[in-house]
Formats: sequence, structure tokens, C-alpha cells
Amino acid sequence: MMSISLSRSAAHPSSIQIFYPLSTVRSTGPVLFRDQLARDIACLLDVDDDILCWSCCSFSLSHTGQIYKPDFLVKRADLTFLVDGVRDDAAPAWVRSKAKEAGLTYEAVNVSALPPIRLKNAKDLLRYARYEAALSDRIRLLAALDECSSLTVAEALIIFRETKPIAGLASMVLHRFITMDLDDSLIGPESVVRRKRG
Repeated sequence: MMSISLSRSAAHPSSIQIFYPLSTVRSTGPVLFRDQLARDIACLLDVDDDILCWSCCSFSLSHTGQIYKPDFLVKRADLTFLVDGVRDDAAPAWVRSKAKEAGLTYEAVNVSALPPIRLKNAKDLLRYARYEAALSDRIRLLAALDECSSLTVAEALIIFRETKPIAGLASMVLHRFITMDLDDSLIGPESVVRRKRG
């Protein structure tokens, strides 16, 4: 999904802000990021294999006439929870208790807690979120991984014939056909590609 990003406090067109990368893969509904911190959290949600989907500012909590919308409502197979970036203008003190009353866990994420290597890799992959690997390329790569169990990125790129190689590889990671370690180092020619199982 691709959408112009707006500040939640935006009241007129001059308040439009765009946060990169533009595309997402597991979002539902309008994609409206409050700031770059929210965008970065969404990047990490998109490459988390446990996440089924997420939506921006789609769930409201209220207390004595006040309404607050956390950055994300996130769904896993076993749990639905709220995620919020920690900012100078902190969320109201009652948010966590109201989330609990609604049967939801509330998670506050500080910018310092974002894993830098994983975030950079996620952003690099999401530049290609609008691409889709051609069926023939997908079958060839999966067949090669069935035979070899793993390939380096450099080896995997040679397999693509119809799709731009990097775009096709990134698409297959984002759509969970294949997997790479996104935590230890930046994606490079020696990064190991494996078929995703389960």
C-alpha cells in the first residue's frame, strides 16, 4: 500500500508531510504517520514475521471526554495490541489502563530502542514493496533453494530473468517466500537467502 503521510495534527494541506519509504506491505486502511518515528516503527512491523497486519491511528481510547489514538493497532495470530512511539508530548497517563480495559496490551517504543541495522535493512527492502516477482522467477529461486538449502544474495540475483533482480528478491523477502537475517549486518552480496518454512 502507498499513501501520502499526514501529521495527525494536520489541519490544512500545508501540513502534509511525507515520510520515507513510501510503500508498506502489511498495512490496512489509510496510512497516516504522525512523524518519522511512527514511519520507522511501521518499517519494523512490515518485516516482523509474526505480524499479520497493522493499521495507523485506527483505534481510539477515551477518558473523561478525552480521546487518544495510539500510532498502531497491530495483529498477530495470537494477540492484538497497540504500539505507540514515545515522544516529548507523551501519551496521556490513562492510556495504558484504558487499553487494558479494552483487552489490549499497550507498548510504548522509544527511538533509542529501534534496532539500527534491522531498520536500515527494512527501509532498503521496502523501497521495492510495490514490485512483485514474476511467477517464473519465483519458481526458479524456490526450486534452487530446495536443491541447495541456501544461496548468497549474489547467487540468488543471477536467477532472476523477468523481474529486476534486486526488486524481485526484496519482494520475495517482504512477501515471506524467502528469508534473510536482517539483524546482524546490512544486506550485501554475501547475505544468506533461505526458503521460508512454516
